[in-house]
Amino acid sequence: MTARHIVAMGGGQDVDDPVFDYVASLLDAPRPKVCLLPTAQSAVPLSVMRLLSIFPADRFEPTYLDLFARDDRDLREVILSQDLVFVGGGNTANLLAVWRVHGMDAILREAWESGVVLAGGSAGANCWFEASTTDSFGPLAPLLDGVGLLPGSFCPHYANEPSRRPLYHRLVADGFPAGIACDDLAAVHFEDSEIAGVVSSHPDARAYRVAQGDDGQVEERPLSADLPSSAILTPMDRPLADVRIDPRTDEGGA
Repeated sequence: MTARHIVAMGGGQDVDDPVFDYVASLLDAPRPKVCLLPTAQSAVPLSVMRLLSIFPADRFEPTYLDLFARDDRDLREVILSQDLVFVGGGNTANLLAVWRVHGMDAILREAWESGVVLAGGSAGANCWFEASTTDSFGPLAPLLDGVGLLPGSFCPHYANEPSRRPLYHRLVADGFPAGIACDDLAAVHFEDSEIAGVVSSHPDARAYRVAQGDDGQVEERPLSADLPSSAILTPMDRPLADVRIDPRTDEGGA
């Protein structure tokens, strides 16, 4: 059976973040084909420049699909020919609505099932789950209509936006699907639907499993507690407070 990979990032990853080398290590081709889907953002040129910084044309074959300004390429043909589809951050609800109008949700499911690696941060991670937390409508709120390739829910920007963690805990306590929470600069690698690894840009950025315990109380457990050390990549030694995200390259919002 073909291995199916998704890398879900909490957000804030700059172009030189080690998570992108991790994603590239999942690709077998000598010059992998990489397609950006910038649907969640309006600043498409900036997103494309970012893609080219992360996956340069001398080592990759990058392209992008702008669903707001479609050309005559067949969407299914383009997506299924890729080694990696990367989804930028922005507005999760808008992304999902536009994908469904164009049939992109079904195409991405087919691509994942055929072995195309899927990755993205913030809204570009929310989309792969059944549910998520989002500021798509202004105030932070639950969203229950993700593509659903991965079971449960996802919460990006977990420790970095003050309302994310308490809202997620309240939602899970009230019956919202349990799931995965990622701080900025942390990411989780799923193989099929199982967690295969965690990538963090420094020790203070973590990923968690958040669920109701047997007593009905919400439990938050670092994923590192459930994985072998070989599955945890934490190459930086700076404290989180010393890391500054460049707003020109961070695609924020979810």
